[in-house]
Amino acid sequence: MTSQLTVKAVEHYEDHYHVRFRDADDFDELETPDWARDLAESEVPGSDVQMGRDETDDWLVQSVGVPVDRVDGEGDASRKALRVVTLINDHEMFDSR
Repeated sequence: MTSQLTVKAVEHYEDHYHVRFRDADDFDELETPDWARDLAESEVPGSDVQMGRDETDDWLVQSVGVPVDRVDGEGDASRKALRVVTLINDHEMFDSR
């Protein structure tokens, strides 16, 4: 699944880039589990992640917020957000064993 995940949109706000991978409407509820927040923060300080659960109850990343002062434009924000998603997905795969 991670190899097929692509950035759907990048929105620039005053203090962060909002990098979206899935539509918020795909989920009943979005939240940020502590473990995912910690992983995102370890990859890109100041970043945040929004996640939801799918029909199998697996966590999926909806979006990653990347601080503008940690990146050099939208392309860099997208790359760093993908690194956050990869780290989270790797953690999920390891945890499910």
